[in-house]
Amino acid sequence: MAPFGLFRRRPHERAGFALYTAAVTAARGPALFGEEGVPDTLEGRFDLVALHAALLVRRLRRDPDPRGAALAQAVFDAMFADMDLNLREMGVGDMSIGKRVRTMWEAFHGRALAYEAALETGDAAALEGALARNVWGGAAPEGAAARLAAHAAALDAGLAGQPFARFLAGEAAFAGAAA
Repeated sequence: MAPFGLFRRRPHERAGFALYTAAVTAARGPALFGEEGVPDTLEGRFDLVALHAALLVRRLRRDPDPRGAALAQAVFDAMFADMDLNLREMGVGDMSIGKRVRTMWEAFHGRALAYEAALETGDAAALEGALARNVWGGAAPEGAAARLAAHAAALDAGLAGQPFARFLAGEAAFAGAAA
């Protein structure tokens, strides 16, 4: 056994990475991109990963199981470990990694709060507006923000209907939505 738990995994770490990977896979769906969809840019991809991860974290935090919050944190941790790794692979210098990850965290947090508020109240127009601001800087192609908002609402409902045991096993289905 390693001294002081040096190589010990954090609770739900494996499931968190598996769930985050499911969110990233869903966010890369080709139907979400294109002329009338999300721009296929670094920023556009970040926005879709942030949306899918935020929906997943929302579902986990809302679960009555006391492990929900810890599993949500594990997904969040996996996301930002991946962001750190991606920045390093893109050649960003070590001295600026922390600042860039913090900027990404702040962007994610703001988006997650806006999406949560709109979904919580069932305000489709607010969700559409938040997505238009974040994904397209307010100038979304005709109907694109509405389609993405409908997609997000469908995913939110689909995640809500999945049993918590699946999430603990690292499984999440991002189904029931069409972009």
